[in-house]
Amino acid sequence: MDERLKKLRRILDLTQQEFADRIGCKRNTIAKYETNTNVPSTAVITLICKTFNVNESWLRTGEGGEENIFVKITPYEKAYNRFGYIMENSSPSKKAALSMLLEILYSVPDEQWEMIMMQYEEIKKEG
Repeated sequence: MDERLKKLRRILDLTQQEFADRIGCKRNTIAKYETNTNVPSTAVITLICKTFNVNESWLRTGEGGEENIFVKITPYEKAYNRFGYIMENSSPSKKAALSMLLEILYSVPDEQWEMIMMQYEEIKKEG
């Protein structure tokens, strides 16, 4: 598991400190996991998998190889997860802004969404 944790962290392009901060532990704890000095508890493994959308069987055993590192999720699930992460971990002003945007979007009638999506696609092309 030590090598898989290192690989995951490198794929995510996170330092040990950044990885530790995201799961709420200390940098030296991650270092100990990566050197096989300590083994993460079931709770820590579950937290890593949830936080980074990692396939637990891959993290524990390497099952499925590199194609199996991440849990396959739909764009809707990804958006839902991001929204939850922001609402749990962001500053009050970011939470307020997201809540305000959600309220604005909630008020848009269904028949106007196609136009909004076309405008979004145009903005993406220009970026």
